[in-house]
Amino acid sequence: MNQQLYVLPRVSPCPKPQRSIFRPLPAALVLGLSLALTACGGGSSDQGSNPPAATISRAELGEKIFNDISLSASGQQACASCHATATGHAGPNDLPTQLGGPSLDQQGGRNSPGIRYLASNTPFHFDAEGKAAGGFFWDGRATSLQDQAGKPFFNPKEMANESVEALIAKLARASYAAEFAAMFGADIFSRPQDALNRMTLVLQAYEQSPEFQPFDSKYDEFLRGKLALNPQELRGLALFNAKDKGNCAACHPSAKGADGSHPLFTDFSYDNLGVPRNAKLSQNADPAFFDLGLCAREGGDLTARQELCGAFKVPSLRNVTQRLSYFHNGRFTSLREVLQFYVQRDTDPQKWYSLTADGRVNKFDDLPAELHKNVNTSEGPYNRKPGEAPALSEQEIDDVLAFLATLSDGFKK
Repeated sequence: MNQQLYVLPRVSPCPKPQRSIFRPLPAALVLGLSLALTACGGGSSDQGSNPPAATISRAELGEKIFNDISLSASGQQACASCHATATGHAGPNDLPTQLGGPSLDQQGGRNSPGIRYLASNTPFHFDAEGKAAGGFFWDGRATSLQDQAGKPFFNPKEMANESVEALIAKLARASYAAEFAAMFGADIFSRPQDALNRMTLVLQAYEQSPEFQPFDSKYDEFLRGKLALNPQELRGLALFNAKDKGNCAACHPSAKGADGSHPLFTDFSYDNLGVPRNAKLSQNADPAFFDLGLCAREGGDLTARQELCGAFKVPSLRNVTQRLSYFHNGRFTSLREVLQFYVQRDTDPQKWYSLTADGRVNKFDDLPAELHKNVNTSEGPYNRKPGEAPALSEQEIDDVLAFLATLSDGFKK
């Protein structure tokens, strides 16, 4: 049976319910008729002319949508497929990017970012010092959690819906369609663009719920004065903060805010770290292709800002030890290796980069040569020279890893 949306005509007086129906009606029509009869007094007599109230909150409805695989072209992919609870709502595995598309055979272009602790993020902007900040996705192209929530549904390498109408037709057939209509109106599915707006609105409500910002890690309990970190964790925290050691707090603040708020471990800024090229990405089979981050985002609004090429969003380090791949291109699958790269990128570049045809180290090999000047080489630990000692020893990396493990949500004594 062909699936389609049905719009109830305006009738007056209100239609009377029939005693028998000889053939089954489509679900959307049954839903609309039910709500229309209720509004006209055909439901319980104490509801008068008001439609039934939604029985769940916006966040609860958003959670159902977040986990619904039927809203994809493949029928096998949901928001949760790429943002798994077990990894702090980041990618569910160690693939550099997730597979999507109508047949789940299209490799995405970037690693799935963690989407926790984004409720206080802002739209993309340049701060008082002219630094890029805010925005959602690796390149800040979305203005809000709601804006971000809608885009994967239409990305041909992700959920791959061909149109708003196609997506909303799927939503109208979902098990929670009656709850959605009760919340937003019996005719909501006949207005696809409005339905999409409400759909992304409830997704935003879910991503603003306590589940996405619980602040219940061991480090949060330490900041509340309810427990002490062990000696190794304290050493790791000191190394994390020290400008002459890890200097991680320069972009991942670890202290409480002036208002007493707990740190998010990101300043929502952008940086160009010269992350090595990832040969596992199919798009990189073309040697002329480079993912240029901020200056190459859709719309071309920053194309002229060549100094931003290669810069990507600074992620939160909360739940970082639970993630299985790192950086925008998923180049690393070990957090220890990430820290080694940070402190050895400039002291031992041959460990991280490809070689040229004549055997030289092709440093910053995931950027065109003319953009190498954009890479951060002024701040520690990126300001050292080949042959110098790295800012962190292997033992000190162990200590920083121990501290980072205190940032995982769901700590239990």
